[in-house]
Amino acid sequence: MDLEVAAKALKELGHPTRLAIFKRLVKSGHRGLAVGVLQEELGIPNSTLSHHLSSLVSANLLSQDREGRTLYCQPDYGHLQAVVDFLQEECCSDQK
Repeated sequence: MDLEVAAKALKELGHPTRLAIFKRLVKSGHRGLAVGVLQEELGIPNSTLSHHLSSLVSANLLSQDREGRTLYCQPDYGHLQAVVDFLQEECCSDQK
């Protein structure tokens, strides 16, 4: 993983509201959650939630799918794992 890509993902997860959103979506599983459910559960105004979701999507941490009038957000577990792997890839490599 590129350093810039990892930094962007970590930057977006470094905001408390975005981290709360992401943690809630991870809890929901691969299906994700409808935006309305996120809004209701987390008590975030719609325009604010939309802004935070856009940031997470731009960092490739979330994807969104529309089913009729409902927009669902799903965490990208592969990208999340790639960020974790990037952080750990040289773990303890200087130890003898």
